[in-house]
Amino acid sequence: MASKSAVCSLYRRSLKLSLSWAVHRHLWRGQALYIRSLFEDKKTVTDPRLIKDLLKETEALLEHWKHPDPYVPPTAPGGSKYERNVPAPILDPPPKMEL
Repeated sequence: MASKSAVCSLYRRSLKLSLSWAVHRHLWRGQALYIRSLFEDKKTVTDPRLIKDLLKETEALLEHWKHPDPYVPPTAPGGSKYERNVPAPILDPPPKMEL
């Protein structure tokens, strides 16, 4: 069924989107459980029109909450510069130049 794959895709994209907003994994876990409960609440919907409306509404929410600078793992192509939960290195200021 096409709607099942669409729902699974939306669920996965929702989790990935929330991961871009959460800094720490223990904070994200609560958000993931909340997202799961939202999807579980609509699990019994069988009306095709209502399913279509729910999918459209969820797509709009994902577009609205899209992160302007999403987190990409550092090992991925174009990945973020620093690991998420590791503090950025403290670099010494450049030496003073005499002109």
